[in-house]
Amino acid sequence: MSEQSRPRFHILTVKRLIFGITALMLGAAAWFAFNADQRVPGTTFTLLSGQKISTKQLAGKVYLVNFWATSCSACRREMPQMIETYEAFKDRGVELIAVAMAYDSPAYVRHYTQEMRLPFKVAVDDGSAARQFGNVQLTPTAFVVGKDGRILKRYIGIPDFSALHRIIQSALS
Repeated sequence: MSEQSRPRFHILTVKRLIFGITALMLGAAAWFAFNADQRVPGTTFTLLSGQKISTKQLAGKVYLVNFWATSCSACRREMPQMIETYEAFKDRGVELIAVAMAYDSPAYVRHYTQEMRLPFKVAVDDGSAARQFGNVQLTPTAFVVGKDGRILKRYIGIPDFSALHRIIQSALS
């Protein structure tokens, strides 16, 4: 076989292969790290107001923790539906904490919060909450937590909102 007819792997192909395998392994690790029936981690969120709220304070409530970023287009697309979800269930005691990723500028988060008139709690993470929730790196990532402090569902990407509403409804029953 001549040198020219032999198939050659390009550096870019190898890099893509390594990236794909790494992403798959990280995804599998995250999947197994948050299996069904796992308790929510003991985390304290720092809200834009400077107020702190912990998962311990939310005990006995159904709530969502939604990791997002101002630079994330999927996060921006899902936010109106997050607002609708919160509005639909807030009178029944459901809380929603939108946790901006550590790389997000607090000024951008504050501006977006005001621009969108977000009616729920907005926190800016220092990286600790994302780590405690299984090293969240992909946004949006949301967790539904039941009254007993167990994670009922984890969504990576935009959730199926009708299914999300059914989970919340069931958790409230």
